[in-house]
Amino acid sequence: MQTADEQLKVEYEKEARQLDEDFLLNQMEADEAENSEGEEEDIYVTKIYFCSRTHSQLSQFVGEVLKSPYSHTVRSVSLGSRQNMCINGDVNRLKSLTLINDRCKELQKNSSKKSTSETGKRRKQGGCCPYYNQSRIRHLTERALLEVKDIEDLVKTGKKVKACPYYAARRSVPASQLVVLPYNTLLHNSTRKASGIQLKDNIVIIDEAHNLLETISNIHSVEVFESQLVQARSQLEQYRDKYRSRLLPLNLLHVEQLINIMSEFIMYLNNEGNTKLLTVNDFLSACNLDNINFFALIRFCEKLQIARKLSGFVGHVKNKVKNDDEQCSSSAKAIETKQSGISSLLQKIKHSDTPSCHEAEIDGEEKQVREEFNVPGMSSPLYLIENLLQTLTNSDEDGRVIVKQTKKHNAEEVTSSIRYLLLNPAIYFSKLVEECRSVIIAGGTMQPVSEFKEQLFQIGQITPERILEFSCGHVISAENILPIALSHDSKGNTLDFTYQSRNNSTTLDSLSQILLEVSSCVPGGVVCFLPSYQYENVVINHLHKTGVYPKIAANKKIFREPKTAGMVDGVLETYSKAIKNTGGALLFSVVGGKMSEGINFCDDLGRCVVMVGLPYPNIHSAELKEKMNYLNRTMKVSADGMLPGQVHYENLCMKAVNQSIGRAIRHKNDYASILLVDHRYHKPSVIQKLPGWLRDHVRKLSSNQSAVTSMKEFFSRCSSNS
Repeated sequence: MQTADEQLKVEYEKEARQLDEDFLLNQMEADEAENSEGEEEDIYVTKIYFCSRTHSQLSQFVGEVLKSPYSHTVRSVSLGSRQNMCINGDVNRLKSLTLINDRCKELQKNSSKKSTSETGKRRKQGGCCPYYNQSRIRHLTERALLEVKDIEDLVKTGKKVKACPYYAARRSVPASQLVVLPYNTLLHNSTRKASGIQLKDNIVIIDEAHNLLETISNIHSVEVFESQLVQARSQLEQYRDKYRSRLLPLNLLHVEQLINIMSEFIMYLNNEGNTKLLTVNDFLSACNLDNINFFALIRFCEKLQIARKLSGFVGHVKNKVKNDDEQCSSSAKAIETKQSGISSLLQKIKHSDTPSCHEAEIDGEEKQVREEFNVPGMSSPLYLIENLLQTLTNSDEDGRVIVKQTKKHNAEEVTSSIRYLLLNPAIYFSKLVEECRSVIIAGGTMQPVSEFKEQLFQIGQITPERILEFSCGHVISAENILPIALSHDSKGNTLDFTYQSRNNSTTLDSLSQILLEVSSCVPGGVVCFLPSYQYENVVINHLHKTGVYPKIAANKKIFREPKTAGMVDGVLETYSKAIKNTGGALLFSVVGGKMSEGINFCDDLGRCVVMVGLPYPNIHSAELKEKMNYLNRTMKVSADGMLPGQVHYENLCMKAVNQSIGRAIRHKNDYASILLVDHRYHKPSVIQKLPGWLRDHVRKLSSNQSAVTSMKEFFSRCSSNS
């Protein structure tokens, strides 16, 4: 006769087996659903892919398409992430993109999931997404193709017809003639495939391409932390142990290889004490992994979608733990009643003062499950590790592996990571060029263009005769801009904002006086760009310390760029209101920050842009050093004798400058002054790298008074003409 504990154990094992079978069935049915979805996409037309950096820029482009003669004839669709397109309130409130993706896939799987009841009838499981309805999604797809819509319009229509805009947009791609999408979706190969984008014989337009080189490098550079390796290894080990008997021998071998690779990575990180920079082959050899066929392993991961299956397994276990917690929290009276095997056992373990050996064993297993799987932010980091393995198939010359050990601030804890740094973006971009009929790279601040030719096209074996270059001037007349390069202050002190000199009290005093005089003579808004957030704090503190801050505030209300993207719109709104209500405002921004790109300071929002110093990147960065060394090895010395690495270093700085000063002058009737504050702006080599519409009109002045006089005359003339 069975004891109560033995009965509970039998019920526990029976329910666990049923849950495992349901999980495997769900995985197979989800695969079938994805395959059937792809089968519907049997038409494909020649199309133009237009991509840009941000969704706001894409929306602006769609707005221009609506104004064109083709607005009623072109079939267009805008693609975006789930974060931008999800209309399920329970999902899009999760904030994290990873959480949103995981939850969406889980609900999608539940929507396709069916199980057979004891009577033989089919019944639908709960926890589905109400918007993942195939007939309604088809209806929304048809409506999306009838007229040009941006993401916001598609989301509104999706809410109205109660259909998922994300999947409707993806299904609209084959029949669309114009596909509008963000950078990452086009430039990342696996994302491109997942979105159903076919480049063969189609046209690609890349707008706002000034940072294209850095964007491609960042997309294909991967960093994995030791904690993620430990977590993924533990999850994969439990997945292997659970389904060992159901895995084919070759698949089991690949799973074991993945576990072994992660173990070797962890061991290497624990043995290394300092940051190291290695070639791919040296890194694999140091990890004792140079005998692994990574190409075969990656094919296995892609074919069986092991990362998605592990993510589903993690979600399955988390849901089981959550359900057990809900049942365990029931009242004491409910505990005494007949319950399911798992919840009864968990309640017994939880409330027993003297647990048996078996109960203690289950409790330890339950604790481990919670630690391994109940982690917010990502169901499984195996997706990230797969990306790292993919990069390790690149040649030694195209990238480097950086092994980092970073000690946390005021703590003994050390954070270890493995980062792959892509040095040659051409290996990915050349594949895109080979497939397309033509590729157009466009932007308002593309100078210097030679960098694109050399690093993207020539290294990518694209012949010069295939490259056509077109450049045009600005829409405004020369009378509407006043660019000034200021080398000295009113006392004759050199304006030197190099890293070594910019914190000097004399330099800060000079900048304070310049800002005070500009705030008094410029109408409307003034935007001051500084090299970093740290230096912005130094400047603001100095203004307070010397009493200049309240003097400037008496002329213009002062604002600072927020460090979080969510606060940008609020700051811009209050900045705009201050200009409208008081006649002026001063906004401190950071080069490369939230407001140096994609923000339009037109008309009174930006009558003057003050660029303080030259924002060179950190020359001591290991990544930058290796990039410069790579360019020195693979490219020719420039015509003026500069090494390619040094040219790249200067180009990074000047592209950031050009982007920042381009925030003003946004239409043909606009006017503004550009004040370049640093003696180095007098150098011909620096002026040569400014935009063409600005370069030929720069006035080299050597005192505050001369600059202020010129600005007063300029604004007096422009205001009288407007």
